[in-house]
Amino acid sequence: MENKLKLDDRRQKILDMLHQNGKVSVAAISRELGTTPVTIRSDLTALEQEGHLIRVQGGAVLPPRNKSSQTIPTVSNVEEKKRIAAAIAAMIRDGDTLFINSGTTTEYVATALEIRANLNIVTNSLAVATILGEIPSFRVILVGGEINAQYGFTYGGDALSQLEKYKANWAILSIDGISTSCGITTRHAEEAMVDRTMIANASSILIAADHTKIERAGFARVRDDLEGITVVTDSSNTDELASAGMIIINV
Repeated sequence: MENKLKLDDRRQKILDMLHQNGKVSVAAISRELGTTPVTIRSDLTALEQEGHLIRVQGGAVLPPRNKSSQTIPTVSNVEEKKRIAAAIAAMIRDGDTLFINSGTTTEYVATALEIRANLNIVTNSLAVATILGEIPSFRVILVGGEINAQYGFTYGGDALSQLEKYKANWAILSIDGISTSCGITTRHAEEAMVDRTMIANASSILIAADHTKIERAGFARVRDDLEGITVVTDSSNTDELASAGMIIINV
């Protein structure tokens, strides 16, 4: 049975473990406190927003003492991304097969998908694989290949050849820009091919994009044609995308 620690006490215990070791993992905290990984991830997110730690794949680390000398990764538009993630999870059916790429928004999608059962997930995101791999009814495949350690994703020929072996109901993609002039774009050129392969082998495409990604162009082009693609967004600036044939779901 889950330990009924009060929220403040639990989070203080997490901070005590963090200061003692310099880093913590979701799995270790969950075992130590008798609390579900979902609850621990929520605690870590709240503590990060308060400036106590920095979330990393699978856990958290202490922030550097001299913040001015180092860029600390932050997640913007958290509440918007959570709404987008919840809407996407509501569209997925138990038993579906999903391609999921890397990105902060798809990490929120992964957490939201915990309401589903018997999903098959193929992903190149280390974080997504870690989150969903903890759910007993899910089958999770992390494609191999080269690793971008900074952003936590795999890519390259091995990743592409492995993706070609699978067919999915949905390709769920976090992107860096979507516009009628440039189509779907991403920050990382090496992941653009992964995204294209996921799109080519999925029956339907779901783009998870908060308002900052709408009518913006990223570095590498993924796809020009927007016809029939669904975008889940909090933006109201979607008239041109709808005119280009996109299906718009506002949250």
